[in-house]
Amino acid sequence: MAILGRLLRNLRAGQAGLAWNLPALAGPDVLALRSPDLEHDAPMPTRHAGRRAGGQNLSPALAWASPPAGTAQLLLVAEDVDAPTRSPFIHCVALLAPDVDELPAGALNAGSRAPGVQVLRSGMGPGYLGPEPIKGHGTHRYVFQLYALPTAITASTGGGALEKAKPRTVIGAALGPVLARARLDGLYTR
Repeated sequence: MAILGRLLRNLRAGQAGLAWNLPALAGPDVLALRSPDLEHDAPMPTRHAGRRAGGQNLSPALAWASPPAGTAQLLLVAEDVDAPTRSPFIHCVALLAPDVDELPAGALNAGSRAPGVQVLRSGMGPGYLGPEPIKGHGTHRYVFQLYALPTAITASTGGGALEKAKPRTVIGAALGPVLARARLDGLYTR
């Protein structure tokens, strides 16, 4: 598998396709997203990686200050900008009640029932999918993004049920500009 990683080393989705760069998700960077499990631009602990990468597939704990007045819902997205795909690979999408200001470790995993948290599909099924980059592909950047939405997302683009919707159709249903946003980047290498 390391040979495949080396062959694909220069193929990366890139920052341009991040949800962060969508016009509907533009807004002031006034929320501060933090984690006791990760530091910005630092390696992610192995326990947050996927099982095939030797981890526990445990979503990291996250916290933030209260969003601005008028926030109807929070949208949390985690993407791998270094995936050898056309656009960043989505590792998590969740909708949060505006009064939620922290998530314990594991709250974004499939089957989690944290109050005020609706965990949706990642690019490979329900819930958080930890880092599992191809061996030898180099360091991958995992971008955790939080958006304070002025209008709640109740259906995906095209009107489909959120629980079954592809992640990009949920993100595409966000109406902006957002009231506030924040990001926290973690790194992982295999």
